[in-house]
Amino acid sequence: MGRIFCVANQKGGVGKTTTAVNMAVALAKSGKQTLLVDLDPQCNATTGLGIEPSTRHPLVAGTPLRQAIVASYCPRLDVLPGSRTFRDVEALTHGDELQAGRLRQYLTSGITGYDFVLIDCPPSLGQLTQTALASSSEVLMPIQCEYFAMEGLAQMIEVIRHVIENRDHQLQFGGIVLTMYDDQLELTREVDEEVREFFGDIVFDTVIPRDVAVSESPSHGKSVIDYAPRSRGARAYVELCMEVLESV
Repeated sequence: MGRIFCVANQKGGVGKTTTAVNMAVALAKSGKQTLLVDLDPQCNATTGLGIEPSTRHPLVAGTPLRQAIVASYCPRLDVLPGSRTFRDVEALTHGDELQAGRLRQYLTSGITGYDFVLIDCPPSLGQLTQTALASSSEVLMPIQCEYFAMEGLAQMIEVIRHVIENRDHQLQFGGIVLTMYDDQLELTREVDEEVREFFGDIVFDTVIPRDVAVSESPSHGKSVIDYAPRSRGARAYVELCMEVLESV
């Protein structure tokens, strides 16, 4: 089995889905067979690659994983689409521990053919995020360079620690990536310094800059790497992909 990344942060608007989508495309373009799993009820990882959300979420409907996976426009990148159906959202986000175990088994049963799996989580610390963490080998946490970047981070770290200590699984901290980075702002530099001072080597060297092309690309159903390949955002995600590949 390849590396399974849970892309998670309990705060919304930090570039979580954007990072999951662009990392998945970058890894696929590097020659790695990649699967992107959309667990966020907003389904932005699904629509951001030009794919329609499912009428029923495969994890709830029990659809065999191989039948539920959809090929994206990018060679070597498959997607397990999300669903916006209310009852599916309720089932996924308010499931009990027994259902969490079933979801975990489902997630890990059919992904052995992939070099990388990226799971895009909802912006919460709920059962669904914890299930995704327990199904993963590594967690990747995007943090926006703003005043409240560190707020709630201790809670996220505690949930990750709980999963590592209380599950029969080899979850590791894959890394923290700073997003929406503007080096012209003193606040950005302060957040960068504070995060790196506190977390050290688990913070990626690569930062994701503020770039309008990154924001525009989902409306075209493409990653920024395909929408604006010469943009600063595209270059940053390629460099982040290289860091991940070198961190084996």
